[in-house]
Amino acid sequence: MLYYLFKYLNELNVPGAGMFNYISFRSAMAVITSLIISLLIGKRIINYLQLKQVGEIVRDLGLEGQYQKKGTPSMGGIIILASIIVPVLLFARLDNTYVILMLLATIWLGFIGFLDDYIKVFKKNKEGLAARFKIAGQIILGLIVGLTLFFSKDVIIMEKVPVSDLTPRERIELLDPAQPYYPESQVAMEHKSTKTTIPFIKNNEFNYAWLVAFIPEKIRPFATWIVFVVIVIFIVSAVSNGANLTDGLDGLATGVSAIIGTALGVLAYLSSNVIYANYLNIMYIPYSEELVIYASAFIGATIGFLWYNSFPAQVFMGDTGSLALGGIIAVFAIIIRKELLIPILCGIFLVENLSVVLQVSYFKMTKRKYGAGRRIFEMAPLHHHFQKKGFTEPKIVIRFWIVAIMLAVISIVTLKIR
Repeated sequence: MLYYLFKYLNELNVPGAGMFNYISFRSAMAVITSLIISLLIGKRIINYLQLKQVGEIVRDLGLEGQYQKKGTPSMGGIIILASIIVPVLLFARLDNTYVILMLLATIWLGFIGFLDDYIKVFKKNKEGLAARFKIAGQIILGLIVGLTLFFSKDVIIMEKVPVSDLTPRERIELLDPAQPYYPESQVAMEHKSTKTTIPFIKNNEFNYAWLVAFIPEKIRPFATWIVFVVIVIFIVSAVSNGANLTDGLDGLATGVSAIIGTALGVLAYLSSNVIYANYLNIMYIPYSEELVIYASAFIGATIGFLWYNSFPAQVFMGDTGSLALGGIIAVFAIIIRKELLIPILCGIFLVENLSVVLQVSYFKMTKRKYGAGRRIFEMAPLHHHFQKKGFTEPKIVIRFWIVAIMLAVISIVTLKIR
């Protein structure tokens, strides 16, 4: 909103109004504003949740000191959501398709998580929202995101295309008739694409259309968007649930999400800048620079929430926050064509997910075979395994953060190592 106000003021030659044209300035303001909002409203929301006795239902893990968490307010994800949405509305361009999608993902998954927390806390139902409704909500969001990215005319990439691959019409539009050209020469071209980035691979682009290359050409576009949408739905659901499973220790999911958000912000900035994209030989995505502002608000909101969520936590984010954080990360990565980096960048979420899958699968398999189930880990998700091993909660959290930082650095370095 402020972008449009200051754009008008700049047209009136008001001194300083031109600062709002710079992504760097608006991003800095988004970080500062999200931090201030989270710190200002955090204590008020915590007090309100305590007044309403919105306490977390703590699973008995048989761990020393766990009783201290009982009664700690949940649903603190409201603080994160407000601290993201308000700065984005103030400093981002609201006519940007990518920003609209990110706001939709934030509100949609935040609402699903809120319903889950509400049922757990106020209806005293430990199961919360039925899993089928959660999955349905994630599928609907993935469907909306996938279809928008596939069909919206605003979602394009710019890449160098050989002149020989251009149609006659494209040659007229893109080439200067007064200048000679060679068939092997290349020209920069904006167009729709189903390409994404493959880490560590030279000329690292993968086209989802390749997955349906065996299908007759007439129905290939239809088959391509089906494959793309299915992949988007899978990624959104997996990362969202991964973040949800990671939210088991004070500050763990919050800190890991802040680190991932920082890496995504760097990747978005590089992908949205034609000079850096050309230098790094990566996909240039026009209009995605507004996502840097969203990433800045995301970073500020998660760091601000750590003020209250660090050990010993004064508030838990609940599913209101964890489902939204995972979904935000997934949609953001898909938009900037870095979704295949998620196994590296979101390695903590992946390992937490896998630890649960392996534990449950192995237990069921050994129970059928031996009559009594056996376990791979002391307890799943993985962070509880280390608790059972005797590691203190802050030590586990900080070490997970360190690993998350290493993974984030590796993810960024993949732009050059290939």
